[in-house]
Amino acid sequence: MSTTTTQTKAQQDFKVADLSLADFGRKEISIAEKEMPGLMAIREKYAPQKPLAGVRITGSLHMTIQTAVLIETLVDLGASVRWASCNIFSTQDHAAAAIAKAGVSVFAWKGESLEEYWWCTYRALSHPDGKGPQLIVDDGGDATLLIHKGYELEEGSDWAKSKSANKEEQVIKDLLLEVQRENPYRWHEIAKDWRGVSEETTTGVHRLYKMAQDNKLLVPAINVNDSVTKSKFDNLYGCRHSLVDGLNRALDVMIAGKVAVICGYGDVGKGCAQSLRGQGARVVITEIDPINALQAAMEGFEVTTIENTLGRGDIYISATGNTDVITFEHMQKMKDQAVVGNIGHFDNEIQVDALNEGKGVKRTNIKPQVDKYTFPDGHEIFLLSEGRLLNLGNATGHPSFVMSNSFSNQVLAQLDLWKNRDSYKVGVYVLSKKLDEEVARLHLEKIGVKLSKLSEKQADYLGVSVDGPFKSEHYRY
Repeated sequence: MSTTTTQTKAQQDFKVADLSLADFGRKEISIAEKEMPGLMAIREKYAPQKPLAGVRITGSLHMTIQTAVLIETLVDLGASVRWASCNIFSTQDHAAAAIAKAGVSVFAWKGESLEEYWWCTYRALSHPDGKGPQLIVDDGGDATLLIHKGYELEEGSDWAKSKSANKEEQVIKDLLLEVQRENPYRWHEIAKDWRGVSEETTTGVHRLYKMAQDNKLLVPAINVNDSVTKSKFDNLYGCRHSLVDGLNRALDVMIAGKVAVICGYGDVGKGCAQSLRGQGARVVITEIDPINALQAAMEGFEVTTIENTLGRGDIYISATGNTDVITFEHMQKMKDQAVVGNIGHFDNEIQVDALNEGKGVKRTNIKPQVDKYTFPDGHEIFLLSEGRLLNLGNATGHPSFVMSNSFSNQVLAQLDLWKNRDSYKVGVYVLSKKLDEEVARLHLEKIGVKLSKLSEKQADYLGVSVDGPFKSEHYRY
């Protein structure tokens, strides 16, 4: 890996794989901009006023072409941005190069080690003159977690010195202790001006609600994930598009006729199930929630336990946001040549450490992000992206149009957090229904949608405004 760095005063610091890829990245960014009408409309509306002028923003979110458009929107609104990816395999190196060349401090490359990944996160949090971010755009909650754990360490917590559950947890603790040795007050300095975070994904939102429940959350947080134009679009239609892309780029095995097991039938699982059924797979769902299980059954899917699929399942996709969903014991009993992947946020959905340490199990790397595991009985399985997000590790993630929905919400959340920074209390919030509808509206013209309009009589009959919002807060879509 060639690495380009610069830390001159005339130019912001960065670390990417290959700066010479910047022109390629810029070409793809220009294509993505045409596919991201929401973000571009927000940029056009707010850029002249610079509502984020001078605001220090840190992003921890997949460094892709689509994210480049998000970053440059924040910059056009006046922000001073530093960025890291939120996954060791998800960075598109040409996107990172283009952003670095444009003058943004970005620390991301595809194939980071865990130590490099957390170093990148720390560098993204470290703004000039020893300052930290004023706002954070997070995806999975890693930037938020690092600040909180560092802050708690300086307040006397012994978590960083406790026994770790896995390698990554130990890497985090080692970094925290190293930073403490260099500056025992560093995390208080970083958190000093922090005014809020907007969180992109289900897993990160779970972390936020847990911290709020435990009275450990330091700042107001906006749950972007549960905006309808995020979860019902990115999670559903984005995964429907990118799952098959990842599977095909990884192994290009025939999907039609195969038994595909989807663990979880939330929005992500629903998109995955549609995707694989569309390819002709015989889809089986596993679920813990009776409502989701009933939905899956009434869509015509078999719903059973993962144990009941072992020996007949050809493809296993974890989509739960939970831990230990696909265990080492499960993989020991899988059919020969089974493909195992994860499209939830973290790799703990699959017991990867146990697989790597399994007695008599041989690992053979086929190509980047594709590994074959041979078990003592002779059967083999393929693990994609080391158990991390296969749609980003083995492919390029969701397409630009659906990410425009998600990222429009992110920018609106950042604007809201900053504008109302003195009135927001610590807690977890969602964007208003009116903003949610506006994000959807911004994307209709691009795909030729023409809305019908309520008459005053119809609006009065429903008890809504002619211009919306059209649904109550608890409407489920």
